[in-house]
Amino acid sequence: MTYLAKLPWQENEEYRSYVDDLLATPEVQKLAQYTQHHYTNRLQHSITVSYDSFLVGKKLHLNCRALARAGLLHDMFYYDWRNTKFDLGTHAYIHPRIAVHNAEKITALSDMERDIILKHMFGATLAVPRYKESWVVSLVDDYAAMQEVGKPTAKRQWHELKRKLVSTF
Repeated sequence: MTYLAKLPWQENEEYRSYVDDLLATPEVQKLAQYTQHHYTNRLQHSITVSYDSFLVGKKLHLNCRALARAGLLHDMFYYDWRNTKFDLGTHAYIHPRIAVHNAEKITALSDMERDIILKHMFGATLAVPRYKESWVVSLVDDYAAMQEVGKPTAKRQWHELKRKLVSTF
């Protein structure tokens, strides 16, 4: 019998104490139905941002609860961002507002959590983060997106290069 190893976030009791109630909701689980950065779904991406932000927060002695919860909820929207267009602004501007609206349907948000979600697209928008925690999630989100797109692309290119090299000998 084969057992799947738990991911690090699944074994971190403190982290789980902050997010398990959110992960148990159908609204958060529904995020798994949407592709995020080509190779991951939105739930996987949100857990990555949440857990990595939590870990950074531990090192910097920040509000780890707010980092974990807002990190998990920062992309809580239910549409394909590549195809859906809005009259009132870009996806980068609109989706944080939708995420806050959706998050507030399942949990109360602190001012910090609201700021984290609303301003996680800083750089693509002009909404400057107010809290250190908001900066952390914004930067971790950017890093996670690059990892999610870059690693599979680099791996695929490496395998293609190896295939070409092998076929020449």
